[in-house]
Amino acid sequence: MLLTRLILESFSFAFGSLRGNKLRTFLSLLGITIGIFAIISVFTVIDSLEKYIRNSLNSLGSDMVYIQKWPWTPPEGESEYPWWKYLNRPVPTMEEAESLSRKSKNIEDAVYFFGFNRTVQYENSKIENTQVLATTHGLINTWNLEIEKGRYFTESESNSGANLAVLGNEIAHNLFGEDNPVGKTIKFQGYRFLVIGVYVKKGTDMFGTSMDKRIHIPVVFAMNMVDIRDHDQGQAINVKAKPNADHDEFVAEITGIMRSLHRLKPMEENDFAINEVSMISKRFDTFFKVFNFAGWIIGGFSILVGGFGIANIMFVSVKERTKIIGIQKALGAKRYFILLQFIFEAVVLSMVGGVLGLFLIFIATTIFSYVADMTIAMTLANILLGLSISGVIGVLAGFIPALSAARLDPVNAMNSV
Repeated sequence: MLLTRLILESFSFAFGSLRGNKLRTFLSLLGITIGIFAIISVFTVIDSLEKYIRNSLNSLGSDMVYIQKWPWTPPEGESEYPWWKYLNRPVPTMEEAESLSRKSKNIEDAVYFFGFNRTVQYENSKIENTQVLATTHGLINTWNLEIEKGRYFTESESNSGANLAVLGNEIAHNLFGEDNPVGKTIKFQGYRFLVIGVYVKKGTDMFGTSMDKRIHIPVVFAMNMVDIRDHDQGQAINVKAKPNADHDEFVAEITGIMRSLHRLKPMEENDFAINEVSMISKRFDTFFKVFNFAGWIIGGFSILVGGFGIANIMFVSVKERTKIIGIQKALGAKRYFILLQFIFEAVVLSMVGGVLGLFLIFIATTIFSYVADMTIAMTLANILLGLSISGVIGVLAGFIPALSAARLDPVNAMNSV
C-alpha cells in the first residue's frame, strides 16, 4: 500500500537523520532518558513500597483483631493520639482470652501473648537482647507459621507450661550455625529450654518485627519468669474469626464480651482497644494517593524538560534540512509525508530515550534489591506507562516542528541559505 510505503520511507529518513547527527541525537536522548528515569523510578518505588506494606499488613491477618491496651491509630476523625487517656487502662489477661473462646460463636481461636527481651545462650554462642515471645497454644494457626525442623508444642505442653522452645530461623542459625538445633538445650534468665522446632524463614515486616528473630515459649512457663500483673509487657489477645463469619458481627461480639468482662456501664467508653489491619490500611490509602500525585508532579517536570529538549532539537533539524524539504516537495512529496517524517524522528528519539531510562531503572532496582531486604521491581504496568509516555512526548514534541516543515513553500525552501 502507498501509505505503508510512505511510512517506511519516513522511518528511513528519520533514522538517517539520527545517524547523521550523533551528538544532537545523544543530547536529545539524554533529556528524555532522565525524564523517564525520574518518573518511572518514582512510580516503581511507590508501587514496591505499597506492595511491601500491603504484604506486611496482610501478614497480620484481615480476619483477625488484636485486643490491646493501646490503639494503633488516633480515634477516627482525630489527628492527635491521646496517649494520656490510655495510660491507666488495664492490660489484657489470659483469662479474658479463655473467656472469649468460650463465649463467642464467631471466634476460631483467641491467643494470648506478650514479649520480653533476654540474653540467650547455647554453649559458647550468645545473642543479647533477643525477643522471647510467650503465647498460648494457637499461635501457629492464627499467624500462619510453618515448622521447618522438628515440631510445634502439643496443647498439653502449652497448658502445663513445659520448658520447651521453638526458635526463629535467624536465631537458630546464629546460635547453632549449620547444626540441627532440635533436641539441644538453650539457656536464658537461668532457665533451660529444650528446642523442639525451628520456624520457616519469613523475613522482616514493615514494623521491623520478624518471627525469625524470636524465641517462642509457652506463656504459662513465661509467667514464672516475668511479673505481668499490671505491668505492660505488650500483652495482647489475637482473635481469629471463623471462616465466613460476618466481620461486623465478629467485632461487635468481641466488643460486647470484653465490655461485660470489664463490667463497663452502657455509657462508659471502652477501656481496651480493638485493633484491626483495616485501620492502618485506610490511612495508607490516603498516603499513597498523595505520594502518587507527588510522583506525577516530580516526574512531570522532568518529562517536560525532556520534551522541550526534543522539540528544540527538531526545530534545529527542520532549519538544517530546509533545502532538502524543498527538493522533496518539488519532487512531489506530500505534506503528510514531511509531517510524518519529522514526527517519526521525534518519536524514535523519545522511545529510544524511554527504553534507556527503563533499562537504567532495571539496573538500579536490581542492585538495590540485592543489597537491601526490600525488593523493588518494575511492574509490567510501569514499563508500558514509560513507553506510552515516551511515545506521547515524542508526538507532542515533534508535531509543531513537523507542521512547520510540512507547510514550507518548496521554492522558498530550496532558495534558503
